[in-house]
Amino acid sequence: MKNLKFAPELYEQIHAGTKTFTWRLFDDKDLTVRDTLIFFNKQTLESFGTGEITQLYVKTLGTLEESDWLGHERFASEDIMYETYRNYYGDSVTPDTEVKIIQFKFKQDLVV
Repeated sequence: MKNLKFAPELYEQIHAGTKTFTWRLFDDKDLTVRDTLIFFNKQTLESFGTGEITQLYVKTLGTLEESDWLGHERFASEDIMYETYRNYYGDSVTPDTEVKIIQFKFKQDLVV
């Protein structure tokens, strides 16, 4: 199984089923369709469920379209989006940075 960490504020959106996509830059896990996932709270490192990748495609941040935002949290502006991802991944995030857009099916279950 592969692990995905989420910021604490995204936990409720995942549980409510409003967040069904995640974006990952510089994928060091080689995420692919049908991968089984364990979901973790990034702050506490506690697991809160499992899931499976059901769809995946790659774009650059600068070419995102309206349809790419479905099932993903919004940012107040493009500048805030870049600032957020630079906080996660470092200053090398630009409009040319590739992003894996990952749809997942979440299961709230106990994880050991």
